[in-house]
Amino acid sequence: MNINQLLAFDRLARKVGQKYNKRRKLYNDILHEAGAHFTGIVGPRGVGKTIMLKQLALANEKSFYISLDTIEGDLFDLIKTLHETMRIKLFLLDEVHVYPRFEADLKKLYDVLDIKVIFTSSTALGMYESGYDLSRRVLLKSLYPFSLREYARFKYEQEFADLTLQDIIAKNVSADIFRAGEHFSEYVQGGLMPFALQEPQPLMILENILKTIIRKDIPHIAKLMTDELDKIEQLLRFIGLSGVDGINYSSAARNVQITKYKAEQYITLLERAFVLHRIFPRGSNVIREPKIVMALPYRLLYKPFNEVIGGLREDFFVGAVTALGKEIFYLKSMRGAKTPDYLVRDLEDIVFEIGGKSKGRSQFKGMDIKTKIIFVDGYDMKNKKRPLFLAGLING
Repeated sequence: MNINQLLAFDRLARKVGQKYNKRRKLYNDILHEAGAHFTGIVGPRGVGKTIMLKQLALANEKSFYISLDTIEGDLFDLIKTLHETMRIKLFLLDEVHVYPRFEADLKKLYDVLDIKVIFTSSTALGMYESGYDLSRRVLLKSLYPFSLREYARFKYEQEFADLTLQDIIAKNVSADIFRAGEHFSEYVQGGLMPFALQEPQPLMILENILKTIIRKDIPHIAKLMTDELDKIEQLLRFIGLSGVDGINYSSAARNVQITKYKAEQYITLLERAFVLHRIFPRGSNVIREPKIVMALPYRLLYKPFNEVIGGLREDFFVGAVTALGKEIFYLKSMRGAKTPDYLVRDLEDIVFEIGGKSKGRSQFKGMDIKTKIIFVDGYDMKNKKRPLFLAGLING
């Protein structure tokens, strides 16, 4: 692709950026960020990373937008040329995981040129573990699907106050916040994906996104044979058609007829692509295999809403806590059975049960639990119960 074509794509990117006047919090954080480091935005496909880059291009005249899907030559030489001939200071690089030498070129760009780089990737990047010493050069930031609060603001222009988990536990919740609950059903059925603002059938778009993840993104981050991609599709179908309990490396290997090593590899890749979550157990004397849940709303590609509501509740809670940057664990009962109970780091004397009924104080392997909070559908705040949708309003 020649420079004139790249200039045309850059102009088009700015034109697209003009269409989106609402901005997410991460946009302002990045726009006003200081320091010499480069910034990476990682998150699921369809979450709005490309739109954010185009909004940033519009906000900075001395920037240049490049989709690495369109680059076949040397990225370093291209950026060096643009910097020297056009005095470009900020480069906005989209979908960097498709470029095979990105980590090496990124280090070279940082060390040689006086520029800034903001880039996106639809897979979680392991660049801090790479051989290029990028820990002081790159700051990675995650962009997740809409929280319930963001969904209400972007779609209905409703504003709701921030909550913390501690607020929910202590019932420190104002009455007006309960209006957010009316949006919860449409939110978990696809509304959390930003493209759902314009698309009346978001699950059809999501199905195409999943095909792209499996057939394009995953092969860029792992050397797999074509038949292995078929196995990944079978693995996802097995998880999507099953209940949450009992899904781990061993059950996946057995049902898809692959080795446990391959099951772990495929599940890890799908987690890096933001399709699955692995939650490891907490407590003594427990097997270390993780519990596998799906990112919202992928489960709906395999079964209708009324058949997977239990799994969706857990998917929602895990996603909400993960988006806060908090580590989450699952618990087993004293008899070794998995339960819909979760523990959040820094709140380790509290168990959060999702969608279940209170059965008194549960006993868990190696754990001394003081409090249990039960997240349920609806608006019940009696005793241990709290409305599940409140977890979508947490901010810190």
